[in-house]
Amino acid sequence: MENAERTLQMLQQDENVRQMENFVQHGKISTYEHCKRVTDLSRRLNRHLHLNADEETLVTGAMLHDFYLYDWHSDEKPRREKGLKRLQKLHGFEHPKKASENARKYFNVNKDVQHVIDSHMWPLTLTKMPRTREAWIVCLADKWASLQETLFMRR
Repeated sequence: MENAERTLQMLQQDENVRQMENFVQHGKISTYEHCKRVTDLSRRLNRHLHLNADEETLVTGAMLHDFYLYDWHSDEKPRREKGLKRLQKLHGFEHPKKASENARKYFNVNKDVQHVIDSHMWPLTLTKMPRTREAWIVCLADKWASLQETLFMRR
């Protein structure tokens, strides 16, 4: 657990991760705050339900699951080249891949963490089903946090 705590602190202080504070996720919640909420919920689920998931993989995957670093609500460059309507329609399908690419680029994450990130949007991404405890926990925590943020934390 000590390694997981150090890893989480390092991620939360990293300037690239902190860029997520500049993007809205749901309602008035930034992508950074959303990822922190998913991380906290994932850790609580793991501990209280005695799921015995690997804490370091869990917190890394949870904190980086939406590490795509763009505002999918906006028509500002560089997103304009792809077209806003396409981006808004396909964001749910495409952002896990971008988040996983960024996680590899900035943190050289392992395959287990990549799987957590790649599969967090299941069942929307049918071919990317969670297959580890860590991936299932983050997937469920993300759904719960997103529901709360969308319904109860609007502007």
